[in-house]
Amino acid sequence: MPTLGAIADDFTGATDLATMLVARGHRTVVAVGPDGVDAEGAYGPDADTDAVVVALKSRTAPVADAVGASLAALRALRAAGCRRFYFKYCSTFDSTPKGNIGPVADAFLDELGERRTVVVPSFPATGRTVYRGRLFVHDELLEESPMRDHPLTPMRDSRVPRLLEPQTSRPVALVGLDTVRAGADALRAALDDPALADALVVVDAVSDADLRVIAAATENFALVTGAAGLAVGLSGPHAGSARAAAASRPGDPAVVLSGSASAATRAQVAHGRAHLPHRKLDLARLREDFTGGVADLTAFVRAYWREDRERPPLLYAVGSAEDLEQETPAGAEPAAELVERALAACAVELVAAGARRLLVAGGETSGAVVTALGARSLAVGAPIAPGVAWARTEVTAHGRRETVDLALKSGNFGTAAIFTEAWERLA
Repeated sequence: MPTLGAIADDFTGATDLATMLVARGHRTVVAVGPDGVDAEGAYGPDADTDAVVVALKSRTAPVADAVGASLAALRALRAAGCRRFYFKYCSTFDSTPKGNIGPVADAFLDELGERRTVVVPSFPATGRTVYRGRLFVHDELLEESPMRDHPLTPMRDSRVPRLLEPQTSRPVALVGLDTVRAGADALRAALDDPALADALVVVDAVSDADLRVIAAATENFALVTGAAGLAVGLSGPHAGSARAAAASRPGDPAVVLSGSASAATRAQVAHGRAHLPHRKLDLARLREDFTGGVADLTAFVRAYWREDRERPPLLYAVGSAEDLEQETPAGAEPAAELVERALAACAVELVAAGARRLLVAGGETSGAVVTALGARSLAVGAPIAPGVAWARTEVTAHGRRETVDLALKSGNFGTAAIFTEAWERLA
């Protein structure tokens, strides 16, 4: 029975955290929505589970919808036996002025009868650190990074307390790096200060060692919040044996589906175009004849599979910054939604045609693909990169259940060569 329950505000964030938990010795399953949590303890392919991460699509949802879905997930996890909880959001603190990080954290504290928790977006392994309350992306302040122009959640301020204050009814406090570096006892004493009793407390961290101190100081907290990095300090009972086995074998049909517009993914697409068979989504064609446009894309992939199974074909939406400047025709479906819908439809058709290995790039795209395939849970397996791992899952394509390996990659994560190198971890 699981004892640790987590709620992630998007699908790639859920696998991001699950990857970290597996690395720390937790047999971990990602449940797709609250309904994916089985109170009897049978989580899809794996019954023996130490941690369950519920994947939601709530990051940019209306506040009331995000809070409602998050509370439903929390209640499902409590019913399944979880006693400690982790609210996972992006390490770049993706949010709007109204939420949803603050409102969900407030709702969780109220539901659990707790008064305060920590806010820890740092994830040094991916270049995200917090110093003096300011969030850095590698060497850049958040507001000067590519996140400044994110199409859904543009981040124009780097000061985490100031980002959080409009989102919460609670006081927002900051504990600096000097206190963290003084050790777990010193940090615990600072967090126990009556002045912080009802606060959301932002805690500096610039290294994994800092995150381990924070984890130790909050080991008795019913709720922690942060990016996946905080899990580096959460040791589980099965070190070295927590990964789920792969479902597929080398040579099984594979495909890359990339819907992300992030700078990191554009670099990955560029590398993929130099090494893999590839086809760009034709949005005009999809708007004119969606079914025909999807059929064109899947026919390209199937034709290549007949010739060569060594290199997975790449279907992608954005290859350059210029693609982001294309305007949506008046009254037409927004480009981002069309891309998600098209790649999700491709995933269903390609699984029906034999795909057993799928790498999906982009948080919104990943959510669309997992939903379209009807996956209820993902058993986390071999890591690919910090925050990215393969997972075994059962999906549905045209009424048939199939077991596949699925990797969900956040737009900002992974090396430039991830589309070509990820497959080695499944060998």
